[in-house]
Amino acid sequence: MSAGARVLIIDDEEIVLDVCREILEGDNYTVATAPDGAQGLSLAEEFGPDVVFVDLKMPGLSGFEVLERLRTRDPSIVPIVITGYATLASAVEAMQKGAYDFVPKPFTPEEFRLITRRALEKRRLVRETIALRREQEMLRENFAAIVAHELKAPLAAVQQNLLLLTVELADRLTDAQKERLARLRSRLDDLLKMIDTWLRAISADLGKIRERFLPTDVAGVIAKAVETVQPYAARKDIEITQALPPSLPAVHGDEGTLGEALTNVLSNAVKYSYAGGKVGVSARVDDERILIAVTDAGVGIAPDELPYIFGDFYRGRAGVTGEAGAGLGLAVTRRIVEAHGGTITAESMPGKGSTFVITLPVRRAAEAARDRPEAQNRPVAPLGGAV
Repeated sequence: MSAGARVLIIDDEEIVLDVCREILEGDNYTVATAPDGAQGLSLAEEFGPDVVFVDLKMPGLSGFEVLERLRTRDPSIVPIVITGYATLASAVEAMQKGAYDFVPKPFTPEEFRLITRRALEKRRLVRETIALRREQEMLRENFAAIVAHELKAPLAAVQQNLLLLTVELADRLTDAQKERLARLRSRLDDLLKMIDTWLRAISADLGKIRERFLPTDVAGVIAKAVETVQPYAARKDIEITQALPPSLPAVHGDEGTLGEALTNVLSNAVKYSYAGGKVGVSARVDDERILIAVTDAGVGIAPDELPYIFGDFYRGRAGVTGEAGAGLGLAVTRRIVEAHGGTITAESMPGKGSTFVITLPVRRAAEAARDRPEAQNRPVAPLGGAV
């Protein structure tokens, strides 16, 4: 396949497909066409377009449905609507569903070329933004490594020496002195754990997570997270229930970090639940997404706190039995989920409990291939056409 920019045209009118192809191939673009939405989406997986032109009114899948699915599969694609049904309402709806621009039929060749060049410029800017973000992530990772050495090493040394003192002076210490030393060691343990959590929060959105992506069994991730949190729940006499469909499609991700994210959410649900209560875990498939919900009937979250709970170092009220964390668990979870192309949301009412929903895209093999670093480094054509 050519190194030039790739444009996919989805339209049920053959003459439109032919005209668009002729215009763009004359400018050295690589063009693919499809007569309906279903074939267009299938072709998009194999073709890997930079820009997609979509007709709004087609048999089968409408242009609106195609836009939504394209956005879910690859948010970096620049979609443009072409239609003979140009109204303000349809234009607004198309934009809401992810369209970059709107072209009414009929259009001139120059109009079509112009909007294609603008879309490719948009694609180039998106790629540059991604590259800058990766550079920032590398700087953050280096900073995290320095912090790990400069903070953890001396604290660990102090912790070790306190332990030696406690052992060597055991016969000469009073009970009060032993208790003070135990409290000091406990505080050092908390500090070291907080540093570890902070470092995970810094590194959770780094590209290195994506390098470990493989087809991942979501049901298996849920089962392991429940198993991890079960002892904590048992101490509070809390039952964890599961409601999963007979089978769930795989996601393209890292099993370890996804498990950490779900474990964080489950641990929070147990933490903020009353003794003897229940925490529920459910999952369902919605189109090309998997939704995992964790629900509790605990203390809930105040409305003024809800918008901030996924922020770094935000600490809400302590758990039912007074447990408090470093304020990073949900920040780590958010970064992990976002690194997988997903989202996490929360709904809550004080005194009635909370529901956290993790949404992950179902990834296909072709999309997984495009996630590899060598695929992401494919050049984008300049405004004139081919590279």
